[in-house]
Amino acid sequence: MFKSIFFFDAMLTPKIITAVYWLLLTGVVLSGIGTMIAQNFFFGLMIILFGALGVRIWCELLIVLFKINDNLRKLADKKE
Repeated sequence: MFKSIFFFDAMLTPKIITAVYWLLLTGVVLSGIGTMIAQNFFFGLMIILFGALGVRIWCELLIVLFKINDNLRKLADKKE
């Protein structure tokens, strides 16, 4: 396992992205609730809706980059 990590045979970041997604989503929801209480209910609701959508899109784009890398590696291994 450590050999694949140290020699970059396996990607570590895709496994971390899921945890980052949940942390960012928690932050978005908490800031939206805080805005609902402190300032404006509607603005807080918009923060939650658009923030959650933005976090999801950002994490999916990162995952797509790693999926492209995996598929390119499979193609390169197939040609050898």
